[in-house]
Amino acid sequence: MKSKLSLTLFCLSLIGLCGFLTSTVNAHEEDHEKKPVAVTHKQRYTATAMPDRILLSWQHNPATSFSVTWRTDTTVNVGLGEIAIATDGPKFTSKKTTVKATRVTYKPEFGEVHHYTVTFIGLKPETQYVYRVGDGVNHSEWIQVTTAANQPKPFRFVYFGDSQNSVLSMWSRVVRQSYKDAPKSAFFLHAGDLVNNTNSDGEWGEWFQAGGFIHSNTPVVACPGNHEYASNKVSNHWRPTFAFPENGPETLQETAYYIDYQGMRLVVLNSNEQLDEQAQWLESVLKDNPQKWTVVCHHHPIYSSSEGRDNPALRDTWQPIYDKHKVDLVLQGHDHTYARSGLMTWQNVPKGVTTRTDIGTVYVVSVSGPKMYNLGRRPFMKRGAEDTQLFQVIDVDGDEIHYEARTARGLLYDAFTLKKQAADKANLLIEQVPDTPERLRPEK
Repeated sequence: MKSKLSLTLFCLSLIGLCGFLTSTVNAHEEDHEKKPVAVTHKQRYTATAMPDRILLSWQHNPATSFSVTWRTDTTVNVGLGEIAIATDGPKFTSKKTTVKATRVTYKPEFGEVHHYTVTFIGLKPETQYVYRVGDGVNHSEWIQVTTAANQPKPFRFVYFGDSQNSVLSMWSRVVRQSYKDAPKSAFFLHAGDLVNNTNSDGEWGEWFQAGGFIHSNTPVVACPGNHEYASNKVSNHWRPTFAFPENGPETLQETAYYIDYQGMRLVVLNSNEQLDEQAQWLESVLKDNPQKWTVVCHHHPIYSSSEGRDNPALRDTWQPIYDKHKVDLVLQGHDHTYARSGLMTWQNVPKGVTTRTDIGTVYVVSVSGPKMYNLGRRPFMKRGAEDTQLFQVIDVDGDEIHYEARTARGLLYDAFTLKKQAADKANLLIEQVPDTPERLRPEK
């Protein structure tokens, strides 16, 4: 009797266990059948008490100063920057200096945040420093930066056309490849349209995530594109994100400015508005220019590279000044294609038919993001491309500028060297285009 009872209990237990296991398996199967849910921009990019969106730039002399911006949520009410001369061990912290940051409050779509700016001044030229930012309790990592020389000396920088669309998904590989190819660049230069939607906190979050730590250890220089504008006003993100020189026209502070770096004057212009006012300022900046090389960056091209586009007001207003003061190189975006000229002057007709090739400026239009247009083939183009993401590595060394355009994979696509001649002569342009076909869409 007892054995029958035991057997019955055992069978019931076994049935119960099987039922439990079956229900558990079914539950797991149901879990696996649930579709993944997209993580939103708000979930990714909402500010916290930890410093994020840390960006390195210049407001003053790059040989003796640099500025850093970052953000936190509003539980943090103080911003501090700490700096020391870098050493090979950790004891630099015993000699750190603390500088209080300025703070602004801004309310993008994911909620109110605090943005901070700290400027370190009185630094030694050609010296490696470490800095971090925070509130005295929560800090960033220590980040290394080297100040510029206070005299002409060889250097390299990277230039990008529009990143704009699918920035995290598609532009990240370009900026990261550029850092692999040119890791010791003096700065990264952006020719506008960094994002697509002017005030989208999510898109600015993507831009920061795409570049990662690069934005905090390589100075950023940028001009605003049309997508940094809404209702005739520059993005609310522009100033808290960037700290640029305030040496431009008074009504265009930090969107038009210039920086002198080791023998080169880099002039950044705002091609969205006030062209005439900037022309007057540009005249004075180029007239009183002790640097050997002059490079200008703005968003809209003097000579457009895409079908159906032209900017005659821009060309008529600024190009005569470029010619007068012998600007060497103009770097642009906007047209979502690649095109590079030879030496060009205002004597060229609007579509770029070159009437003189012995004097003038080299003009470049480039694109680094995935948005692409049709190339409008024009006579001025020495090299063009469609459907190609690029970055440009530019070396400045004494009497020469060497330029290379590289694809997203780091492959050489275009190259030339500009060589300074006697004071009364134009630059010598040495073409070094690789022996590969142009990257163009098949003709329909």
